[in-house]
Amino acid sequence: MTTKEQLAKLLEEQEGNYLSGSEIAREIGVTRAGIWKCIRQLEEEGYRVEAVRNRGYRLSPDHDVISDALLRKYLLRDRDTADLYLQAGVEVLQSVTSTNDVLKERAASLPGWHTVIACSQTRGKGRLSRSFFSPVDSGLYLSVLVRLPLQPEVAMHLTTAAAVAACRAIKECTEASPAIKWVNDVYVNGRKTCGILTEASVSMESGTLDWAVMGIGFNVYEPDGGFPEEIREIAGAIAKERKRDLRSRIAARFLHHFYLVCQNLRNPSLVEEYRSLSMMKGRQIHVIKGEERIPAVAENIDQECRLVVRYEDGRREVLSSGEVSIRFMET
Repeated sequence: MTTKEQLAKLLEEQEGNYLSGSEIAREIGVTRAGIWKCIRQLEEEGYRVEAVRNRGYRLSPDHDVISDALLRKYLLRDRDTADLYLQAGVEVLQSVTSTNDVLKERAASLPGWHTVIACSQTRGKGRLSRSFFSPVDSGLYLSVLVRLPLQPEVAMHLTTAAAVAACRAIKECTEASPAIKWVNDVYVNGRKTCGILTEASVSMESGTLDWAVMGIGFNVYEPDGGFPEEIREIAGAIAKERKRDLRSRIAARFLHHFYLVCQNLRNPSLVEEYRSLSMMKGRQIHVIKGEERIPAVAENIDQECRLVVRYEDGRREVLSSGEVSIRFMET
């Protein structure tokens, strides 16, 4: 562990209390000049450090950096995620092209339930080859490598499980009331705050899932300068103000619930919970097929988490994939 990492761990363990320079020097064996140098380095990585004469140093109350130490702290609080953390890998990286791409490239050599968490992505991926805006210091971006002996049609429920787990995590860590827009977006106050992309490899011999990578991005805070113009009318943030360790807490609670739900993807209660969280029922929507936008009404979510729609001519269709837009949210 580097001196900078030792200092970060010390400050994180203080729970907001001040730590004097002499205490830091004694703990990690560095001069006061060395302490200041490390603090500058931490600040460049997004740490918010307060320095007060005659009191010392502490992390600001709104400090919210994702780190290995914080993830370990919150994951070890629950037995199931403690086992998950200890038995499988949970990596925190400062910046990646895409957490999904990182895991797909390494899928053959990694065990199941390996997780990569990034503070930012340079080429974040959304559905239908879209990009996912992934700036530093405001979002949470993670992917989980899953190895379960599932048929492809059941593997689709991984996205359902992730949406439910995301809603649970958001509700437990904030005062927000999240809702799911079929099939893979989570909204708060009418704005998209979370997107999910599941990619998989299927064995040609057995026809079962070889591996799946479930990627999810949370817009925890609004980024400095706001969201880009092209998504400004639809994107939103989960929290209005920064809160201590919020991104690490959301990550830990999400992994906790995703792991639990995936133990039985056929559990009828999963569908019921997904349905109860859905913002679709009774909505006027457009079903998007290529360049065509077909007016319809979203009638229900069936037991396979498919969307049942009724078109203006009275025809009904059950959608297992694809894209829809809610008419009042269109720009």
